[in-house]
Amino acid sequence: MTTTLTPPATSAASAPDGPPARTPRRLGFGSRLSAWDLKLSPYLYISPFFVLFLVTGLFPILYTGVISFMDWDQIRGSGTFVGFDQYAYVLSQPAFWDALRNTFSIFVLSTVPQLLLAVFIAAMLDQNIRAKTLWRMGVLVPYVMAPVAVALIFSNMFGDQYGIINTLLGRIGLPGVGWHSDAFASHIAIATMVNFRWTGYNTLILLAAMQAVPREYYEAATVDGAGKVRQFFSITLPSLKPTLIFVIITSTIGGLQIFDEPRMFDQSGTGGADNQWLTISLYLYNLGWGEWNFGRAAALAWILFLLILVIGAVNLLISRSLVRDEGSRDGLTRAQRRAAARAARDRLAASTGKGARS
Repeated sequence: MTTTLTPPATSAASAPDGPPARTPRRLGFGSRLSAWDLKLSPYLYISPFFVLFLVTGLFPILYTGVISFMDWDQIRGSGTFVGFDQYAYVLSQPAFWDALRNTFSIFVLSTVPQLLLAVFIAAMLDQNIRAKTLWRMGVLVPYVMAPVAVALIFSNMFGDQYGIINTLLGRIGLPGVGWHSDAFASHIAIATMVNFRWTGYNTLILLAAMQAVPREYYEAATVDGAGKVRQFFSITLPSLKPTLIFVIITSTIGGLQIFDEPRMFDQSGTGGADNQWLTISLYLYNLGWGEWNFGRAAALAWILFLLILVIGAVNLLISRSLVRDEGSRDGLTRAQRRAAARAARDRLAASTGKGARS
């Protein structure tokens, strides 16, 4: 007796030479929520800063821009549109150009010695000395002092008649310096206040960058016979380029906005009888709260804002070139490195496709 075995019928959904196809599983609500959380959570984490910036930063800037085109009445909270008349008035005033000259003069006299001294102190604190924590905390003490207290102390030190410095000069037979009457002398006095306050702050930033340099570099340089000075100029300074750029940019912005020291340098707080130490920020304060002309003060604020943007853009271009040269070991530019990366990805994709076909 013979039997005939009938093979099972093959379903249309199954593949003829492989396993049957599986129906794709739908994602549940929990999986979708997890995917949305992965995409949106970074934006939620950084959103408080941008919300706060919109309220306390961007809105005042735009509102000041609107007021700068008006003859604004602060009492009524309204104004008359006058176009660029406020800007033309500010730029036509000799006091503005005096303030601009004084601001740049004080900025140069404060920033250059400040950075040189900060680098030197940071290099000393980076050595193996005793009570390092005490010395590092000590350099930050002037920074945490109230700016008004610093200005009052130094304004008495630089007094024309009874100041400490002129008293000491008189005892050794030297004539006193007109710290308030001479423009350049007043700039030196105000720059000294700025250096006293900000040198320690910049020192700690540079010290942190110095401590990030691998110690193996110094050990190898010592084995090769390089001294401390050679190690500083060959290893430490090249490694500090990005940090120095940051310090220079922040010092530039702060130097252009200097206000506390010139404001407290004398009792009147108007920048001197002949605008000897009048700065842009102090001139802005005098226009707004001295003359109650907030339209002109807003126009000057926007001129200062644009000036900072221009100088910041120049610093950014310089910093990009310096950081690129310092961090690039192959001598290629960013565009060349991006092109090389795209070519490498194309070659990898081509080789992967050939391997899959074979």
